[in-house]
Amino acid sequence: MFIILLVPVAVPLLLGAVALVRAASWVRRFSGVVSSVAILGSGIVAVVLGQGSAPLSSAGILRADALSAYMLAVVGAVGLVATWGGLAPRADAPVHTEAGRAPLGMYAALVCIFLSAMSLAVLADNLGVMWVAIEATTIATAFLVGHNRTRRSLEAAWKYVILAPAGVAIAFLGIVLIYASSTGTPTPTLSWLALTQMSLHLDPALVRVGAALAALGFATKAGLAPMHSWLPDAHSQAPAPVSALMSGVLLSVALYAILRIQAVANAVIGPDFLRALLVAGSLLSLAIAAALLLRQRDYKRMLAYSSIEHMGVMALGAAVGPTALPAVLLYILSHGLIKASLFILAGRLLTAEGTPIISDVRSLLARRPGLAVPWLIGIVALLGFPPFGIFFSEVGIILAGWATGMGVVMSVALALMLVIFAGMTRLTVGMMFGSADLPAPRVDSVLDRSPHGPIAPLALALGACAIIPFLSGPIGTVLSDAAVALSWTP
Repeated sequence: MFIILLVPVAVPLLLGAVALVRAASWVRRFSGVVSSVAILGSGIVAVVLGQGSAPLSSAGILRADALSAYMLAVVGAVGLVATWGGLAPRADAPVHTEAGRAPLGMYAALVCIFLSAMSLAVLADNLGVMWVAIEATTIATAFLVGHNRTRRSLEAAWKYVILAPAGVAIAFLGIVLIYASSTGTPTPTLSWLALTQMSLHLDPALVRVGAALAALGFATKAGLAPMHSWLPDAHSQAPAPVSALMSGVLLSVALYAILRIQAVANAVIGPDFLRALLVAGSLLSLAIAAALLLRQRDYKRMLAYSSIEHMGVMALGAAVGPTALPAVLLYILSHGLIKASLFILAGRLLTAEGTPIISDVRSLLARRPGLAVPWLIGIVALLGFPPFGIFFSEVGIILAGWATGMGVVMSVALALMLVIFAGMTRLTVGMMFGSADLPAPRVDSVLDRSPHGPIAPLALALGACAIIPFLSGPIGTVLSDAAVALSWTP
């Protein structure tokens, strides 16, 4: 099983090194796609081999239980949508469709490092190694956010560099305290597998403080309020494939870290403490997203604030507990595929229209149907309409919350989600059907049928989000096994 766990970490690093030192454009162009395929393939194999069994391990450092195998598959699937969908329509075009420059080896190498670091984060059976991997994603994405070298992108990169590492530093302090809580045991450890053993007798006071700090720090990377302020700038200014990766899967990897911390805390001090913190963060995230989406002017920032909302709902599901975890895990996959598709489309829309301002984009359905139709489908899926996975996930989380006595919290969350629904619907209707009285340079006299990039990855992603919820047999088993893994004990 060593190779299954090594491939998703090593292959992207190798391809990144090759892309950095070689001048061949095809290597740089396809390195992210090949890396994502390797990660996805390894994740699927790990899911199949690890169903219902003890974790697969490699030298005690890398470990794939049902949850980490599932998350690895999510990283690969969303990475494939982002990197494949981010390819320009011509072989000699830039690596991404937004910057309008020749391909750069540094860009390709950083994307590969980003993918490798996320894979390591979900495979590490050590909270310290997981922290290092998440910090590595911060380093890689800081350069990627500022890749376009505009004033706004560099400003967003600096904000990200200041705020995200500050949160990760808080998480580091929390992990140190969790390790300190195990120093009174025969084998001090940071293994999440060992820390969740009820017989280890960790120091409850240190676990309480350490878990709170670690959850707060990783919540910064997950984009939960009040540590969210870096997210709209970074996601809106990065190249489209990078925005797709950050919003589609990096936020979920940070949530995965919170789930591992929560499992340790629940085993030592019970679920109530972190539940209260997660409920507060989720409701605040929903409130901020609702307030800012009502008057949003930029469609890329609209998607970014939507990510804050959806991470808030996922955190709410984590707070509910085991009965909501399968819905949270389905949410992670559905949101990742949908949001990656929408950010890729946002990059193409920016290239076609020349503006990110919502009020400057009107009658899109009539003028650019090739962009408008998938955009409309993606927004419908993101808003939680059936048959897409987000609908079933949100219903599952809300019903589980009501069943566990959190009816008031769920009512407040539902009210805020309705406000967000109304705000995003209004903005989308304006873009699709609004008056086409635009400035002269943006008026199209001929129906736009020009190619904007591969449509297959977007169609596959959105189609999968509509089909997967109905595969209750295999998918339900995978989700249940992954949820059980959070309380797995040998």
